[in-house]
Amino acid sequence: MELAPGLLAELRVVVTEADTAITAGSGDVPVLATPRLLALAEAASVAAIEPHLAAEMTSVGTAASLEHRRASPVGAGIVVEAELTEVDGRRLVFSFIVRHSPSEPGGGPESEGDLVVGAGTLERVVVDREKFLARLARP
Repeated sequence: MELAPGLLAELRVVVTEADTAITAGSGDVPVLATPRLLALAEAASVAAIEPHLAAEMTSVGTAASLEHRRASPVGAGIVVEAELTEVDGRRLVFSFIVRHSPSEPGGGPESEGDLVVGAGTLERVVVDREKFLARLARP
């Protein structure tokens, strides 16, 4: 395992109806749902470390802190960036930021600060996939 602070990943997404608060059941407006924003941040964190894990290893989420600052309507382009900031044994800490993409639909001439949709931190723990799943099967 070669995990070290500084590993990065970026996802580019266009918000669809499937990403909305209405679909997620977290609200009644057609904008990016907070749970979906968190799921995208998790996906970026997984992508940052996946190439550096042994085949039998994976990571599981254990904690999240999220501030959802700006609405993103259907059709808005967003960029999700995650960076591994701390490695403490098997415990990994990531920071993430989600921005509107000015080059994507829904982006615009906003200032850099206005582009921020959300930000936060994630914690994940590296586990052996088979051992983790075997523990779940026990009564």
